[in-house]
Amino acid sequence: MHDNERGYRAICFDLDGTLLPMDIDEFMGAYFARIGAYAGARGLDAQRFMAALKDGTYAMASHDDGALNKDAFWAEFAKAYGAEGDALEEVRAIADEFYESEFGLIGEGFAGNPDAPRAIDALVRKGYPLVLATMPMFPLRAVQHRLAWAGVDPAVFARITTYENSTSVKPKHAYYAENLAALGLAGEDVLMVGNNTLEDLAFCELGADAYLVTDWLLDPVGLDVDAVRHGTFAEFADWVETLPDCKNPACGIRK
Repeated sequence: MHDNERGYRAICFDLDGTLLPMDIDEFMGAYFARIGAYAGARGLDAQRFMAALKDGTYAMASHDDGALNKDAFWAEFAKAYGAEGDALEEVRAIADEFYESEFGLIGEGFAGNPDAPRAIDALVRKGYPLVLATMPMFPLRAVQHRLAWAGVDPAVFARITTYENSTSVKPKHAYYAENLAALGLAGEDVLMVGNNTLEDLAFCELGADAYLVTDWLLDPVGLDVDAVRHGTFAEFADWVETLPDCKNPACGIRK
């Protein structure tokens, strides 16, 4: 069903390439360059740090043991970097400092889309609970920076997926099931807004409806986009204006 009467009880948004217009490869290149330089400047072995960072990231993507992504990351990082105890805590403190400060500078080259806050403001006005269903491989502070680049206030989201509160990643069903459980909803109650036909539209396999944003479309599955509601983010923002007020919003959403 793709009509305005479905009665969404919550709306989930992807971030990179959806709310935030960016080339994900450009972003990741800038991120890896900055964090590696930051680690090296603070006395860490930058090469070993970057190798451990990538191993930890792979652990987040691949583990299925129910552990938080944060715990999966740091367990694998510690093993790859060869640090434990106080030495590991020092590395973690440096990483925290990076996300607090230097990470935010990556966004200097990215321009936000004014239609993003326009759409968000309209949905808030209409009473829709919002979830930022971004890939949960970053700490909350990094996600807050990226929302700032997009011109969107993090406070509008009842839930933001991060490596601190998630145990799986896109496009795994476990990631979306975890979000439905946090919302207290069935898939049929939710609209997913994203730009990736694999990572974001996987939610449809649990019953969610979708709006595929095409400005920065990523289509690894070769989807016939006419099979799903789609358009530019400006068109999405226009469509949002046609939605009725939320009649039965999700409540008690777990952060």
